[in-house]
Amino acid sequence: MSEIAPNHEYTFRTTYALKPVKKGDAVPDFTLEKDNFRWQQFFNGVETHGPIMLRQMLNKPLVISFYSSHWREYGLNLLKQLNNIQQDIRGFDANLLVISAEKERRLEKLAWDNNMSLSFYFDAQREVAERFGVYSESDPIWTRISGVDINVPLLATYVISPSGKIIYDHIDWNFSEIFPSKEILAAVAERL
Repeated sequence: MSEIAPNHEYTFRTTYALKPVKKGDAVPDFTLEKDNFRWQQFFNGVETHGPIMLRQMLNKPLVISFYSSHWREYGLNLLKQLNNIQQDIRGFDANLLVISAEKERRLEKLAWDNNMSLSFYFDAQREVAERFGVYSESDPIWTRISGVDINVPLLATYVISPSGKIIYDHIDWNFSEIFPSKEILAAVAERL
């Protein structure tokens, strides 16, 4: 025991609590790159390739939902719910975009097995999630949610108007709430 030297060098990290943007806020300045490696689109479970129409996507109401495969069952349920309202969102002349940090092969299987028609944007550095306040290195999600082993964004969905205002937000801090499909569609329809 006398050979064990105690280490008294403790480092303190400054932590900043997550502060997600809310309804009524201006959309934070973020960039979606046209790089094809950052995009993946599925139609009825099959990956499709085509031009990325960023201007068209941002000139209409846009539903943005953050996703992580590390959410496990919550993530799968989120994608299923988004897929269920995808056609209704398009019917209101709006767009839906799922933002994820991970581009994994299992996403293709997931899309195929669940017949999904969704568009994904891969934000490997989590820059978009940080701008929206749903991700921070100093306030990791794994300290809050059992079963999540790495730092991932909060389970969050936003409806953004073409003028750049957030007209709806849903943030599930505890991964325990029911997905608000009706409220999201009402927010998209409201801007008409």
